[in-house]
Amino acid sequence: MTTPPPQGENPFAQQGQQPYGQPQGQAPYPPQPGFPQQANSPYGAVPPAPPSRKISFKLIKNIVIVLAVIGVGVAYFITSQDNASAAAVGDCMHRGSTNDNDPDLEIVECSSSKAQYVVLAKVKGDYSAVSAETKCSAEAKDFQYTYTETGDGSNFLLCLKDYSKK
Repeated sequence: MTTPPPQGENPFAQQGQQPYGQPQGQAPYPPQPGFPQQANSPYGAVPPAPPSRKISFKLIKNIVIVLAVIGVGVAYFITSQDNASAAAVGDCMHRGSTNDNDPDLEIVECSSSKAQYVVLAKVKGDYSAVSAETKCSAEAKDFQYTYTETGDGSNFLLCLKDYSKK
């Protein structure tokens, strides 16, 4: 039976040789031009890493989301500018649909050939068909049509009549 060699000694190393992978006291490679040699480092200085200029997927994703939200907001603002909720007394309206439950009223220029109705009164509140007729009779005597809209926090009534160019 043999005893193991003392710790830190290599039984296969020749006398006077450093074990494999240990520095020999000088750099194994000659100094490279452009890289200054450091006195305490046997292998020379490590070149600095180039600055990272990669754009991350996360940054691109966040930019796309922000632009999409802004786009939806702008589109909603533009489309809501010509609908019945933005109408005021004296505005001319065009009916975009033949459906009586959703006439899709939009504001148009009174000089336009699309102008069909003129707004005589706009009253805030929630009205049924009967109460809308009564309210328009009190607000605008010569009205012909009523339009009510509820929901989205904007309940109102429009009293309309046919628009005739003068």
